[in-house]
Amino acid sequence: MSDLDVTRVISAGAVRGARTGDVERYLGIPYAAAPFGANRFRLPQPVPAWEGVRDALAFGPTAPQAPYQGATAELLGSVAIPGDDILTANVWRPTDADAAPVILWIHGGALERGTAALSTYDGTPFARDGIVFVSINYRLGSEGFSVFDDDAPLNLGVADAAAALRWVHDEIAAFGGDPARITLMGESAGGALVAALLSMPDTRQLAAGAIIQSGPLSAQKPKKAGRVTRALAKRLGVAPTSAAFAELEPEAIVAARVAQAAGSSPLGGAPAFALALSDEMPREPETAIVDVDVPLLIGTNTDEYRLWFPPAALKTITATKLLLARLALRIPGAAVAACRRVWPNASVGEVFGQIATEYLLRAPMLRVAAARPAPTFVYEFAWQSPVRDLRAAHALELGFVFDALDDEETQRMAGPDAPQSLADEMHAAWVAFSHTGDPGWPAYRADRLTRVFDTDSRTEPVRRAAVVDAMR
Repeated sequence: MSDLDVTRVISAGAVRGARTGDVERYLGIPYAAAPFGANRFRLPQPVPAWEGVRDALAFGPTAPQAPYQGATAELLGSVAIPGDDILTANVWRPTDADAAPVILWIHGGALERGTAALSTYDGTPFARDGIVFVSINYRLGSEGFSVFDDDAPLNLGVADAAAALRWVHDEIAAFGGDPARITLMGESAGGALVAALLSMPDTRQLAAGAIIQSGPLSAQKPKKAGRVTRALAKRLGVAPTSAAFAELEPEAIVAARVAQAAGSSPLGGAPAFALALSDEMPREPETAIVDVDVPLLIGTNTDEYRLWFPPAALKTITATKLLLARLALRIPGAAVAACRRVWPNASVGEVFGQIATEYLLRAPMLRVAAARPAPTFVYEFAWQSPVRDLRAAHALELGFVFDALDDEETQRMAGPDAPQSLADEMHAAWVAFSHTGDPGWPAYRADRLTRVFDTDSRTEPVRRAAVVDAMR
């Protein structure tokens, strides 16, 4: 059975999807109005109702963005779909879904790239396993994370994700999902948005659980988060206000941002887009999610930095640069010494990269896991890719979680022979967590048990504890 028309009715009108086997899919459903014209740099606005049946057979337009640059472009693909209706959701459901658990997936991309239309993010494997799976697009870059010198709202991309979560809560019953069983799930910047949604009182109550994969847990004061906006305004020759930016085409701002960010990295160069503390999010997620009383599955990859720093870039990192970065970020020398003990044969660049991994992602994650009274399950993805000496780099776990090792996008990073047994194991753990709030290994407590996903996975006390403990 393939591509049979199926129809569902939601508040704004009827949508026509397609059925393949035992899974139905509905693509490109607007959860908020197009954020351009009069709606540009405004909070997400309601979707006008439509008459008749709206086709939901193709992904909606992608948010304005540039494809990945340089060596990263060889590993991470991009999709460009023209149009203004970028605030859309996609739903995959089992044909027999009835009060089924729900996953809301939020893609990553450093808050300025990415789309739910990437083939790796196909929700069919989750629907096959009894979950109503939803993915969304949200505003990126300057459209979603500018900090202007006027009264324009902060964190519009987060506001979009919040609107999508409310949409899922209100509409998912029409697709056979249970609005009381929504698990938030995101990777990298998507994980940061999941943490932000858990940090805000009006959205945290809508989540029954959360999965954060390699997601930063930080937010900055508006002045600091606004550095990228002020620098872009200067480059564009306009005032750093929403009115001035609204006079510019999104593509012009994206092009200026590409030029601005050339040669930057997570630890240096041009300022990057970041979440800003606000009235809606007054505390950093690292602090706020400690008190959120829902199960949390959270983890990182062993060698996150090897996506951020290609081998050629690692060779250019000197001991002086490592020292300056450590001093600027107030990373104790004991953390560097501990890192060298763990990797005695690592180059200076590799030590620099591992410190970046621990400082930006792993240490905050473990602080949260240790402080949360609610069930918190920690993992480390450690499988080593044969591609470009990536090892267990940032984003490599995605093809395993989505059970998508045959996907061309997955194979850019994982190669053609990644172990299906590991994909089976990880995907099953994520499915189990969504169904029950337990992925299948003990919660993180004083014994600091962590699930290490590898060719031979195991549960053991947290690895490299001396490195992260030295950063406290």
